[in-house]
Amino acid sequence: MQYTELGKTKENVSILGFGAMRLPTKGSNDNIDENTASEILSYGIDNGINLIDTAYPYHSAGIDGNGNSEVFIGNFLKENSYRDDVLISTKSPSWLMEEKGDFEYYLDKQLEKLKTDSIDIYLLHALTKDDWNKVRKLRVLDFLDDSLSSGKIKHVGFSSHTEIDTFVDILDAYPKWEVVLTQMNYLDEYYQTGVMGLDELKRLNIGSMIMEPLRGGRLVQNIPPEVQKLWDCAEVKRTPVEWALEYLWNRDDVDCVLSGMNSLKQVKQNIQIASNVKEISESDQDLIREVARTYKTLTGNECTSCGYCMPCPEGVDIINCFNEYNIGKMLNNPKGSAMQYFSLIDEDCRADSCIDCGDCEFVCPQMLDIPQELEKVDKYFGREFNHF
Repeated sequence: MQYTELGKTKENVSILGFGAMRLPTKGSNDNIDENTASEILSYGIDNGINLIDTAYPYHSAGIDGNGNSEVFIGNFLKENSYRDDVLISTKSPSWLMEEKGDFEYYLDKQLEKLKTDSIDIYLLHALTKDDWNKVRKLRVLDFLDDSLSSGKIKHVGFSSHTEIDTFVDILDAYPKWEVVLTQMNYLDEYYQTGVMGLDELKRLNIGSMIMEPLRGGRLVQNIPPEVQKLWDCAEVKRTPVEWALEYLWNRDDVDCVLSGMNSLKQVKQNIQIASNVKEISESDQDLIREVARTYKTLTGNECTSCGYCMPCPEGVDIINCFNEYNIGKMLNNPKGSAMQYFSLIDEDCRADSCIDCGDCEFVCPQMLDIPQELEKVDKYFGREFNHF
């Protein structure tokens, strides 16, 4: 296993971290298969993984629920005497906060679930612009100061599903940020904060942790023939998993890549790759860019996110509606994009709020019939997915 310093935390972390959002289950998401989960975590820790990332709602029946991931992790670490061997990263459920005292209430609850006196890395979970404005008004920064002083938290940060302007505003608001978790893979260089966010973290010496390195597995499953043909042309042959992970580990602005491994085979495979990272050559980089371009030709429409159609008088978030629709079509993964669509786009801003008023007619440089395309978005995701 290879290790790196996690920004200004000075913590020495494995370049591969264990994401505990997709632990093996039995029958339902909240019923963790404890025997298999213990086996794969033990193998991972025994072979060098020293960071486990979880969160309050992971492995719950619903996104607002009290999840079982933290409970399992706490019991597992205590029963197997692994607590001193790993860093625990978990997240404050920002969307549940109604008053300042709620921050400490949930932190204490998480400390109890994790069976520990101190959380190594505590992140404000999945901050959006609205969530950030809400928790600031509730004096979340005072709470973080108090928790650092008391020792309940060792290092603080946030996870982000927002655009770069809000991301920078959050970074600028608090000098004590030490770790940030963002989504990144070779397809998402310009999605949400992307490479611009990583550049900013590097400039500030803030530790970077990466989620969705395989886009929920979609970059390594059901590879389109057009993409596989490109991979087959590479001078250095790699599996799709190797391409995705080594792309990240060859970046000097990436510290730790989290993988939601749920089988022993996946853990062994990823540890082997992390222990023998091959250099991405200039020709390899060109090939990766060509693969990304090829994936993007498989989208549902030709929206370029130029913004000429915005703002919509009805408040429809046209750009992000099209973005999630196109990603779902590109990766043949409507369910994965639906999770983003319904959780990150406010209800009144979704495609079904379009009334075909005509204000966006003739303004699209790509000459898209925007109301018609929004109707396709609404039909694509469908009401059956509206439970995320």
